[in-house]
Amino acid sequence: MTTNTHTTPNTNTDPAQVKAPRLEFAKSAPKAFRALVAFDAAAREGLDPALVELIQIRASHLNHCAYCLHMHTGDARKAGESEDRLHMVAVWREARHFFTEREQAALALTEAMTLVADAGVPDDVYAQAATHFDERELAQVLALICTINTWNRVALSTGKVAGRDER
Repeated sequence: MTTNTHTTPNTNTDPAQVKAPRLEFAKSAPKAFRALVAFDAAAREGLDPALVELIQIRASHLNHCAYCLHMHTGDARKAGESEDRLHMVAVWREARHFFTEREQAALALTEAMTLVADAGVPDDVYAQAATHFDERELAQVLALICTINTWNRVALSTGKVAGRDER
């Protein structure tokens, strides 16, 4: 007889059991919040929505931001992204066949920029991205990576709770 050791995660959304956010960023710094929303919208402009979500998911993995990860995997599913690809984002280097070369270049750049303190943005990573994106697109990708890293930091520092999409 085998024993099932898998436990079901606690998905209880009883307000009494879910920690309240530390700060309502949008209410406490409305001008900064609106500026970040505008920057985010400008960064996405002209980019493939599937690529946008892959970038946001990967940065959120690296930053351990459960709030943003939950939000962006949900958005990706709603946009038609496959479960297979969503499961492979965190290990994309070992599952390259799930992603186009363009997506791989964007994911590598996302990692380098998100972990910039580790090794900067290596020339080869930047050059690879530059071969798959024209200058305008590359600038948009750079801006998008900046915005998701900022959103991750806001969500983490203010105690946002995964599963509570407050958009």
